[in-house]
Amino acid sequence: MKRTIMAGAAAMAVLFAGQALAQSVEVEIAPDQRTRIKEYVVKERVAPVRERITVGATVPADVELRTVPSDWGPWGTRYRYVYSDSNVYLVEPSSRKVVRVID
Repeated sequence: MKRTIMAGAAAMAVLFAGQALAQSVEVEIAPDQRTRIKEYVVKERVAPVRERITVGATVPADVELRTVPSDWGPWGTRYRYVYSDSNVYLVEPSSRKVVRVID
């Protein structure tokens, strides 16, 4: 019985460690991609949100998360974005957590 509990606890530790690593993965965006993203937001006249947005914060439910265009890169399907204070913020849609700023 004691071994079963120990094995279960070890399995849970591995599971949670894997989730923590997965959440800490950062999106790498090349300088030319950053320029393309900023140009897109200006060209499409994306309306900025009024709320103050910061990396690590949760975007309020009443703020619309926009779909990342496919030409931003293959990583874009995992995220949505908001535009605020002349910056683009990538958001993890299920948690609405801001994971990256593109300034």
